[in-house]
Amino acid sequence: MKYSLALAFILSASFLQAGLLSSNDEKVRCVYSGTDGNCVEPSLTATRELVITVFGQGVAPTVTASPAQAYALAKRAAMADGYRQIAERVQGVHVEGQDFVKNMMLQRSTVRTSVEAMVRGANVMDTTFKDGLCEIELEIVLSYSQLSK
Repeated sequence: MKYSLALAFILSASFLQAGLLSSNDEKVRCVYSGTDGNCVEPSLTATRELVITVFGQGVAPTVTASPAQAYALAKRAAMADGYRQIAERVQGVHVEGQDFVKNMMLQRSTVRTSVEAMVRGANVMDTTFKDGLCEIELEIVLSYSQLSK
């Protein structure tokens, strides 16, 4: 009995510290946690622009008519990857998961992700093509006036 009461107190204290049970409307959100463990929260305000930079990657197919075609296809794939990454950061990602259990054992687990957004105004900052891999650096600058229209 003493242990369950102590466990309940510890759990409720950790929930309160995390802000899950508090009635306070202020929420702490971490958009990106870097490799150093620090939380970076980019925010868009009326006086400050938000710059998002991503690196899209695309691989050239092995069978192409010419090196120029391989470059063009890899570049297009890298652009699509970069646009997807921008859309994920701005709009968010819809995640859908499904588990199939039979005889109390997990048989199959699937996770699907999707994102739907309009990306407008992304600028290509740099393009590199080496060993069949094309990398494109894309940058988009968001301002409060663009999103409030």
